[in-house]
Amino acid sequence: MTKEELKSKKLSAISLGCDKNKVGLEKMLGLVAEYGMEVVADVHEADIVIVNTCAFILPAEEEAVETIIEMEDLKSKGVIEKLIVSGCFPERHSTGLEHNFPQVDKFMRLRQNHEIINIIETLYGVERSKLKPSIKRVLTSPKSYAYLRIADGCNNVCAFCTIPRIRGRYQSVPMDELVSEAKMLVDFGVKELILVAQDTSRYGEDLYGRNCLIELCDKLSKLKNLRYIRIHYLYPEKVNKQLLDYIMTNPKMCKYVDIPLQHIDGNILQNMRRRSNEQQTRDLVTLIKSDYPEIKFRSTFIVGYPGESGTEFKKLCRFLKESKLDYVGFFPYSREPNTIAYYQKDKISKFIKMRRLKKVERLQNEIFAELAALELGKTYDVLVDGFDEASGEYYGHSEALSPNVDFGVRFVDNGSCNIADIVKVKYLDFDGSDFKGDLV
Repeated sequence: MTKEELKSKKLSAISLGCDKNKVGLEKMLGLVAEYGMEVVADVHEADIVIVNTCAFILPAEEEAVETIIEMEDLKSKGVIEKLIVSGCFPERHSTGLEHNFPQVDKFMRLRQNHEIINIIETLYGVERSKLKPSIKRVLTSPKSYAYLRIADGCNNVCAFCTIPRIRGRYQSVPMDELVSEAKMLVDFGVKELILVAQDTSRYGEDLYGRNCLIELCDKLSKLKNLRYIRIHYLYPEKVNKQLLDYIMTNPKMCKYVDIPLQHIDGNILQNMRRRSNEQQTRDLVTLIKSDYPEIKFRSTFIVGYPGESGTEFKKLCRFLKESKLDYVGFFPYSREPNTIAYYQKDKISKFIKMRRLKKVERLQNEIFAELAALELGKTYDVLVDGFDEASGEYYGHSEALSPNVDFGVRFVDNGSCNIADIVKVKYLDFDGSDFKGDLV
């Protein structure tokens, strides 16, 4: 096969896992498109399929295995020619995969992402090209927003987390590279950049010897057509008044923070090897809620952690009622090999974990219904993310709502809206999933 024949092949990708993982896939797709192959959405139309996997916890691994088996079935039926598996799953399970998944042509390690073209060429017996580095990306999200991964890996070594073993130590992306990538995304039409990393709050400390998160945001703010910058995954011990003041005073910064707290009980936090204790956590929440009420606060918590007694779980429930955080996600503890928590005693049964999960989810839904009622009748700028042909509604998100993880905004228009437009919407109702409103 010649290179020109290879370039006529079509490639599709399935993205599993977090937004940080998605960025890696989008960069691979950018290399594929730059090479000359067509990227298609439907795997049934593709010659080559990439399954980009997650392996953070057992449910993610199960999803990866199920998806790989589905794609193996398509290959055995002759629907697709080549099957490639990338992401965290092959990184976490580096041996035995070829035996268990015989239809997979290549299991890629994370450090091989930039070699995707040469890997495909090798699979088809084509001479390997000498390729130049590229920052091009094929977005798998609406072009209204994009994720900007500012670092990889993590140094925190929380007792429950597999990321340091999978992704390695914390490694910031050089600032000039991030600014160039961001400019390319904004030139494409992206209006909001969502900064992501396993820990965005330590950006630059490994590379420049100082914290450079604010400096990075300053440089990004200078991009003319960029409207919003949103920060996800700030570790609580690194959030201070300097950062919060900056978020409040920079008009391009979303008045929004995502700070995974994981729990409130001091003993549980210590067992998790978190760096903030109970009082520090409470002080941070009080600081943001009292001194920065305009900033929306999102967090995540783990229920059913080893040793979590009924008393400690009730303390978490009381904390949620008292703090009234704007948005909260919950996860049942997942016992993962090669983590410190794997060896901890006093494990909680699956039944109790799921019962506690349902209880805190109901509690938080009640809290948010109360908070949502306060938003009705108000008008907000909404970034248009897409159009739902089934309902005839446009959908998007405001500065106070992060796409995919928080609630959305839906409204009806006469067809004048475009993706990535910013429109004013008056909130009239909340249905438990989205705000419903009218254009102003």
